Amino acid sequence: MKDDQLKEWFKNHRDALDDKVPSQRVWDSIERTLGLHQFSIWNSVVVWRAAALVLLGLSIYAFWSKAPAVNSQQVSQQEFRDIESFYSGQIMEKVSLLSSEGQTDDSFTQDFQKLEAMYAVLADEMKKHPSEKVKDALVLNMLVRIDLLNQQIQKLEESKKTKDKVI
Repeated sequence: MKDDQLKEWFKNHRDALDDKVPSQRVWDSIERTLGLHQFSIWNSVVVWRAAALVLLGLSIYAFWSKAPAVNSQQVSQQEFRDIESFYSGQIMEKVSLLSSEGQTDDSFTQDFQKLEAMYAVLADEMKKHPSEKVKDALVLNMLVRIDLLNQQIQKLEESKKTKDKVI
């Protein structure tokens, strides 16, 4: 019942209470209680702006520093040289194995020479106008030559097996 009476009293006297403002002493007491009256360097907008400018300056310096720029074309050419040296080593190894056997088909020799000639043309094109297409064609050429050499080595091994069975 008391709540209803209190509500009723505030309702009746609202106009008299609305124009009252607490004194500055009351607001100061509230601010001290909440801790808003204390000055902190981290609450200063000037400090945050200065920190943002310093961070921006450091970022720009780090981005434009004297670190050597990496050229993607140079990286791509280095990767190709690595691939080329690996596959060339395999081709040389297989060619030396076949030459030690001394028996190769004429069709194999012609196909292999054509592939080597195509490789020379593609390598020249790569020097003049490097591109991903030319690089891919060069790698494919080396893979085809390795496959052709593997086929020839397999034929020689099969012919050895048949000779061993006959003997």
